[in-house]
Amino acid sequence: MTISQFPPAESGIPSGATADRPASPAIGDLFYNGTLTILEIYSGTAWVPCSASPGTPTIATPTDAATGDAWTATAGKLSIAFTPATNGGAVLQYNAFTTVGGYSGNSSGTTVTISGLTPGTSYTVFGTAQNSYGTSGNTPNAAAVTATTLPQVRTIGTATTSNTTTDVVVTWTNGDNGGKPLSSITITPFLNGTTAQTSQTAASTSSTSHTFTGLTIGNSYTFKVKATNANGTCADSTASNSVTIPATVFQFNTSGTWTPSSYPATYKAYLIGAGGSAGLSNRGFSGGFATDYGFNSTSIAGGGGGGSGYYAETNLTTINTGNVTVTVGAGATNSAGGTTTVGAVNAAGGSKGSNGTTVDLNNYTAGAGGAGGSGGGGGGRWQKNSANNQFNIVVEAGGNGGNAGGNGSNSATANGGTGSGNASSPNGAGGVGAGNAASGNTGNYLGILYDGTYYGANKGKGTGSSDNSAADAGVNGYVLLVRNA
Repeated sequence: MTISQFPPAESGIPSGATADRPASPAIGDLFYNGTLTILEIYSGTAWVPCSASPGTPTIATPTDAATGDAWTATAGKLSIAFTPATNGGAVLQYNAFTTVGGYSGNSSGTTVTISGLTPGTSYTVFGTAQNSYGTSGNTPNAAAVTATTLPQVRTIGTATTSNTTTDVVVTWTNGDNGGKPLSSITITPFLNGTTAQTSQTAASTSSTSHTFTGLTIGNSYTFKVKATNANGTCADSTASNSVTIPATVFQFNTSGTWTPSSYPATYKAYLIGAGGSAGLSNRGFSGGFATDYGFNSTSIAGGGGGGSGYYAETNLTTINTGNVTVTVGAGATNSAGGTTTVGAVNAAGGSKGSNGTTVDLNNYTAGAGGAGGSGGGGGGRWQKNSANNQFNIVVEAGGNGGNAGGNGSNSATANGGTGSGNASSPNGAGGVGAGNAASGNTGNYLGILYDGTYYGANKGKGTGSSDNSAADAGVNGYVLLVRNA
């Protein structure tokens, strides 16, 4: 006995071959299809089997669906469009799967989204259709697609500057690029931490630092960094530390010109003149020549130390064009130091120390120290008598002018500006440098103190006399030029 799935035709359900389907069916109409041996129902667009699993659908190449989304490690998405089969039962759900990783998604509509993917990873996808009676076969694998997002937000580092430039170095740490190459990294300053200023672009998309230029002296800034790929631009990083753009320092050890990077430019200059050279020492002998200061007696009249260069400052000055000429005074032998000049302001050089003189063994005069920002030390008079091996020390006055050097002394170590006439060194010491922070022993000068830092150490010093026929040159002058705005 044969059992049919179809009720008798007398029940009112039409039947026949496929060609006998009603010409103008309504949604929900039934038809016994003897050609296909199934009961069909009209879905509104087609006749579909009432009691069969769906036919195998087709899928298009997946679409990268998270291109505008912020990066996370699982922010990737793919969107898969299905086309229903022309055979099989009505579809209640479409399913999509990745071939690796176990990711999937489903929808009652014809578009399915697979979420939770790793940005920058390529995925291959297939799909199925499903209803109450079963699941279709798998579709062929679609072409592989890489899931992408916006770039990962950069991690800010530090902002640093110095008083030698108005530039600020900003650092950061790069993150994931969101699955697509970066096209740029942008750095934006925020005035007082709130108002965005004109941005600049890093040198390359792999850069982790940028030197930001063109900022205004005296203003405070924080900085934020962001990255861009083909999908778009990520959010700004958090703000960096705040930095205040300091006055810019320019140092001149020799003559030259200063050309501002922008106008108007306001500056102040601090000047030191060159040091004067020392005076020459002289000897006298009795009882014949001897290399060890004479067999009978020897006298030495020490030369005075050269004075240091003077110190001067300009007023705050603003220029709208052009440059500033800087002349740095030069030290020379057997002469006063050269004058240092900026604009109409001069810092004179220190004067030369006086030569020691010898008339005879008992009538001689040591040289006085030269005048200057601090005077050179006076020379000492020294005499040795070989008969009794006695040393006779006579000290002479220190230099005049400025902070005058002290009298000559037979101490082993003399302070700056103090003579050092003694048995080993009867000559006057050179004056220490001028400036606003002169301090220390002979040969040590701290320099110009600006904003907690010393500049121009040991510039403009006078030379201490030496026991020879040619005095050494004084030390060159110096200029510290500070751009304040």
